[in-house]
Amino acid sequence: MTKVLVTGANGFIGRRLVKSLSSLGVEAVPVGRDQGDLANGQAWDRLPRTDVVVHLAGRSFVPDSWRECAEFLRTNVVSTAQALEYCCRTSARLIYVSAYVYGIPRSLPISEDHPANPNNPYALSKRMGEEACEFYSSYRGVSATVLRLFNVYGPEQRPEFLIPEIIQQVRKGERILVKDLKPRRDYVYVDDVVDALVRTLRASSKGFNVFNVGSGESLSVAEIVDCIQRAAGTSLPVECGSVARPQEIPDVRADITRARSVLGWKPRHSFNMGIQSILSME
Repeated sequence: MTKVLVTGANGFIGRRLVKSLSSLGVEAVPVGRDQGDLANGQAWDRLPRTDVVVHLAGRSFVPDSWRECAEFLRTNVVSTAQALEYCCRTSARLIYVSAYVYGIPRSLPISEDHPANPNNPYALSKRMGEEACEFYSSYRGVSATVLRLFNVYGPEQRPEFLIPEIIQQVRKGERILVKDLKPRRDYVYVDDVVDALVRTLRASSKGFNVFNVGSGESLSVAEIVDCIQRAAGTSLPVECGSVARPQEIPDVRADITRARSVLGWKPRHSFNMGIQSILSME
């Protein structure tokens, strides 16, 4: 039976992945912050041998990455290199959970062959982790699969992210204040991301592989606000600060053809379904 080491096991995605693996009869080895700093090789030396590593651990909030660029690079890139070293020692396969690394897209939808052009420190750190995976695959024989997650959302997400922030304001019942109503993003529900991870585990891909994980659709901030208000039964006033972020990306939409074809994966939750699920749980 496959034994799977999950870093970031106490995080937003990790908690659900460990629970899903256990329900499927897969032995999961959860690794959280109490196991030590994963950018330090000694932390990995204390971990048991497993067949697969799902590397979720890392820093992830883009605004924080501008303030703590060096720390994001240390945490996200060096920990990935240590995960790859572990895979070299144990002959484990690596599933590296990456992010949106394409920058301002040249065309939509965005396929995995679109040039990577990270335009914030967080995306840079994830892209550098991808490059480490490709290098270790080419020169050290590690089988590494990269999942490029677009905008993940769902219950218990950190409150500073857009969707939980809007939901908090809706629950408060006064007004909804956002910085910019225009940007469009591809939002994928957290349970669909977990399903993609499980399918990647089952695929047992060799060599180096990259898959987009998104919904294949994009929504503006204005559309997100409208959807949440409809689901919550509110009609609060919406105020926009008209503050565009530096290097803002106007529109993002994933081409998920490869994941459909190779992994047999597609999202099962529409955005409306996802929002209703969040509101019913919280």
